[in-house]
Formats: sequence, structure tokens, C-alpha cells
Amino acid sequence: MNNSPAILLIYTGGTIGMVKDFKTGALRAFNFDQLVERIPELHMLECSIETYSFETPIDSSDMSPALWVKMASVVEENYDKFDGFVILHGSDTMSYSASALSFMLQNLRKPVVLTGSQLPIGDLRTDAKENLITAIQVAAVQENNTPVIQEVCLYFEYKLYRGNRTSKVSAELFNAFTSPNIAHLAESGVNLRINKPLLNYTHTQEPLLVHKEMSSNVMILKIFPGIQQNVLEAILNIKDLEGIVLETYGAGNAPTEAWFLTTLGQAIKKGLKVINVTQCSSGSVHMGKYETSTELKEIGVISGKDITTEAAITKLMFLLKQKGLTDFKTAFETPICGEMEE
Repeated sequence: MNNSPAILLIYTGGTIGMVKDFKTGALRAFNFDQLVERIPELHMLECSIETYSFETPIDSSDMSPALWVKMASVVEENYDKFDGFVILHGSDTMSYSASALSFMLQNLRKPVVLTGSQLPIGDLRTDAKENLITAIQVAAVQENNTPVIQEVCLYFEYKLYRGNRTSKVSAELFNAFTSPNIAHLAESGVNLRINKPLLNYTHTQEPLLVHKEMSSNVMILKIFPGIQQNVLEAILNIKDLEGIVLETYGAGNAPTEAWFLTTLGQAIKKGLKVINVTQCSSGSVHMGKYETSTELKEIGVISGKDITTEAAITKLMFLLKQKGLTDFKTAFETPICGEMEE
């Protein structure tokens, strides 16, 4: 296949790479060098495929910033040798990883597509084959020898999503992911239909720049009726805490009791970054729309607009390590790679 796209398949772990031991019934990772033997349909794809596997497969529940750095580094080290990358990943934290990688891989001009499955690749009813085959096809799509997809995406159950716009919404359905605030980028049916106006492209010719520092001194706090002052104070006084993602009600509303606003305001004055995102599965924060969010705005809470919680926490981790930021609020509220509305 001369001049056919070259795709690097990176296996990090997850259900997709498991096979069932017929004696014990337990799931175990299989040798990815035998991938083509298990999925002979890969021979029919109009691209060449090489594989890279983490020495020890990672359950996605154990995902961490250090492993994001490892994934980003594999892309960096092989960037000039391949036209696209497909990362096989456990579905539970896939949206977090896709979001993190979208911020870490600056000036990306090639596809990085994360996919996985709800059932192991050897299961009779598996969704793994379709997800894997189409993810590779998506990564290989080119026009004039240039990749059509040039961003970090997530492919699952016939749909390609912008990675930093996704959330996992089902532990059982094959259609496990949603992109609540923007449409999917492509859909696989009889034909692969790509929604080109939605695609994100970098407007620089600068080389790939990989950011390998992410702050772990962050947390997510979900507001609920009955939250107590001593709980909030204990959280905000965690040693070395640099930022929190505050999941508020509706369009960004939170309690207006004096102790809540005073406690939060004091933490912000000491340098804590507080990001306001909605608990709702879709929609946007509009700080100032209601009196309850106006007061948050006045004490310095940052609007997450329509960003997902997964993208908010990883963007926070990313920006906290960016040296020389003079206006953190503006930096967060400005889109970097399509993760939020303008």
C-alpha cells in the first residue's frame, strides 16, 4: 500500500483489549502483536497499522496525569512517522483522558482518536471490532495527503465526538458517551459522514508542542442542598489546593447564605481558582443571569460556560502549570481547542 496512511495503534488497557480465559472465565489482556490475527478485517483497511502497547495494561480507573504524559509522549515520539493515532482506552475515564490530551498536544495537525468498548474483543456480541475498525478508518481519512481530522477525538458506537466535549453516560449501553453541547463530528453508517464545518484546525505552522506538566492539586466539589460550612471550610483549607471545579445548579447558581459566599471569597482572595460549571447534563453557566450567580461572579468565581466537568478539571490542571499567566480568569474562559463556547 504505497502512500497509504500510516496509523499507530496505542493500547493503554481497558475492556477492548481483553480476552476471556475459558478455564477461569476471567478477563486478561491479550498480546497486541496478534491483533491482526484476531481482527482479520484490519487487512481490508486502506492504511498500514503498527501497534504500541503499555507494558502493563492500565485499568482506566487507575488513570492519572503521569499516564496522560506517557500517552502524549508516545504521540510525540512517533509524530513524524505516522499520519494518525488511535488510543485504546478503558471507557470509564476516557473523557478525562481525551480532554487532557487535547490541552497537552498543542499545534496538533493529525488525528488522535480514543476508543474502547463495553465488551471484550473476543466476546460474541462485542462492540470492540466496530469501534476499533472505524476509529482507524477515521484516523486514516485524508484529502490531498492531509488528515481531515486534526484534533483529539473520541469514537464510540458509530459516532465521532470532539474528545473534550464528551461525558460517559451509560455503564451498560453500547452508546455509552454523549457530547451534550455540540453535535458529533462524524457518524458511521453505510458511509462515513464527516461534519466538516465543526472540525477544529490549528492556524499555525508551529511544530507539535507537548505540555507534560499537569497540576494534581485540584478537586471537584458538587454543591448539594444541606452542604455545611465546616465541610466547605475543610475542603478549601486542604494543604496545597490550587483550584476547584464547583458543580453548581442550573445556569451556575449556588447558595446565597453569607457563610458560603464569605468562605469561598476568602479562599479566592488567597489565590484559589474556582471554576463554575453546571451539574446539568447539558447547557451552560450564565453567571449574572440570576442573583444567586451574580454574587459568585462578584467574588471572583470563573465561568466554565458550557464546558464539561471532565474538560474543566483537566483544563484547570493544565493552566495551573502554565508559567507567566497574568490573567487566569481570561485564560480559562477563552477556548483553547474547542472545549467551550466562544
